[in-house]
Amino acid sequence: MSSLVVKPVGPLSGEVRAFGAKNAVLKQMAACLLASGTHLLRNVPEIADVVTMSELLEALGCRVERPAAHELRITVPAADGLKTVAPAHLFEAMRASIVILGPMLARCGEVSMALPGGDDFGHRPINFHTDGLGEMGAVFHNDRTSISASSPGRLRATHITLEYPSHTATDNLLMACVLAEGRSVIENAAREPEVEDLGRQLLAMGARIEGLGTSRLTIQGVSELTPATHEVVTDRVVTATYLASSLITGGDVRVVDARADHMVMLLRKVEAMGADVDLSGEGIRVRGPARLRAVDVATLPYPGVATDYKPLITTVLSVAEGVSVVTENLFVGRFRYVDELVRLGASITTEGHHAMIRGVDHLTGTSVHGSDIRAAAALVLAGLVAEGSTTVSGMEHVARGYDDLPGRLATLGADIEWTS
Repeated sequence: MSSLVVKPVGPLSGEVRAFGAKNAVLKQMAACLLASGTHLLRNVPEIADVVTMSELLEALGCRVERPAAHELRITVPAADGLKTVAPAHLFEAMRASIVILGPMLARCGEVSMALPGGDDFGHRPINFHTDGLGEMGAVFHNDRTSISASSPGRLRATHITLEYPSHTATDNLLMACVLAEGRSVIENAAREPEVEDLGRQLLAMGARIEGLGTSRLTIQGVSELTPATHEVVTDRVVTATYLASSLITGGDVRVVDARADHMVMLLRKVEAMGADVDLSGEGIRVRGPARLRAVDVATLPYPGVATDYKPLITTVLSVAEGVSVVTENLFVGRFRYVDELVRLGASITTEGHHAMIRGVDHLTGTSVHGSDIRAAAALVLAGLVAEGSTTVSGMEHVARGYDDLPGRLATLGADIEWTS
């Protein structure tokens, strides 16, 4: 793809929308497999991963249509009309393809898939998924490139305790449990808003779930679900990106569809940096100070500061006054973008799980490369304040998770253009 050229123009200002969450909608598209008929999803972000998941569902026998902007209509056949194999490249294109496992085992009793791909920022095993589904009666045959799974009969309810509150594993197991025979419990479940939103969609389809938003989910399996209409929850990471554009430029930006109740810990850190957070109107409004203050941040499972926020936070703190320490507790490989920030003039050193950031007066533009969705977005933010021009490659990653990030930043006043 083309690269993006960013030039500083001073404070950004205005209003912008974040639209639906990537980490919700991909799972909710997979959840449609649980019921034959026509489903409608609204507030769907127009991103590459939605296109890939649409192609995957179509390869499995569904029909996916766009009746209007930011809407998807998904028509699912009867179980015997679903295919249990799809092209490997569709699974390899994104991490979220793993969530096909639960719905397909629950609905069809078998599925074969290539190992999921996605962003490369550290080892992310799938054993939480396969172990939990195995406890429900699924049998797996794996090699280094693919997974084949089958269930001799209807999945059976069980009591699952996750070693770690994995967001995607919770989604997968929740979707499997809603059609399992009996009463299931998922302990140490992820509490993210996107998990809760998936639960709300499943409830609308006729599932019986208790404990959404808590670490203990209780699911009474039902024999059949029906299609539903569901509006996807706002993307809190995209929201954080636009708020960060206000922070780093000393601007005044409102994300009109933001959910402050989903970002409490992050907003506390934003205020500690010296910014003004205004929740009195629609969404979230942030006014950045002339220069930010250093803060220490550690990533933790929700409701802690999300790991997806960290590249954005690190970038913002690279021009804050003082020394900050950012600690990554979830993915050890998630400091790979730091070398690119250093190329722009940031003073950052890393050791193990920690990054020490000595704020500098200014960054200087050069050519940099984003290796994953959030890293590439963070480098675009850096370009908003780097003297001269910054050329960011790797924008194909941004397209996977952001609904026209360059265009929406431009509406806030950013000087951004594509280059071959």
